[in-house]
Amino acid sequence: MPDPIPPATILIADDHPLFRQALALAVNRVLPDARVVEAGTLSAAAHAAVEAENLRLVLLDLKMPGAVGYSGIALLHAERPSVPILVVSSAEGSGAADEARAFGAVGFLRKDSDLAVIEAAIADALGGKAPPARPRDGEPLDAVRHDVADLTPTQLKVLLAVLDGQLNKQIAYSLGISVPTVKAHMTAIMRKLDVSNRTQAALVARSLGLDLRH
Repeated sequence: MPDPIPPATILIADDHPLFRQALALAVNRVLPDARVVEAGTLSAAAHAAVEAENLRLVLLDLKMPGAVGYSGIALLHAERPSVPILVVSSAEGSGAADEARAFGAVGFLRKDSDLAVIEAAIADALGGKAPPARPRDGEPLDAVRHDVADLTPTQLKVLLAVLDGQLNKQIAYSLGISVPTVKAHMTAIMRKLDVSNRTQAALVARSLGLDLRH
């Protein structure tokens, strides 16, 4: 007899416990049998994304500790590329929704949205429906965003550490890998981004908003 399919898991990544509770309520009303996993930091969310069985959806705040700009979307998308990410954030700017989708999110909602709107967006994301993205007129940066989306989770972590100004030794220590491994990841990153040094790689990342604080 085959093993039973585990219940759907929904990951809620937000550093505000009360808002996590509100999102959990919305999830429960849409999918009553779902298992909700909560995370208050980006590193905890990434770990939960890797470990979760039958992960069906990630609800993500852009302003979590450990995240800068759209790096949370990029990292979680790299960890679980087939799992939809719905951003529920107070990030400002008319282009925030388009940028979120460019990095792999299926939708973007402001935190002051009505609960019914959030529930409808959750249902759409679980059903594979995503709101149409605004045409971007073939921006050259779109191809670069795609290259960033192709980075492995570890490569993305290395790139974010470079943006933070960390040296190879510091990156190796924080990620628990060797300095030669960091250098190998940097070589792969530069090849994927078509740049020749780490400074250029950081400039490319900044141009995409990976280190913009909202």
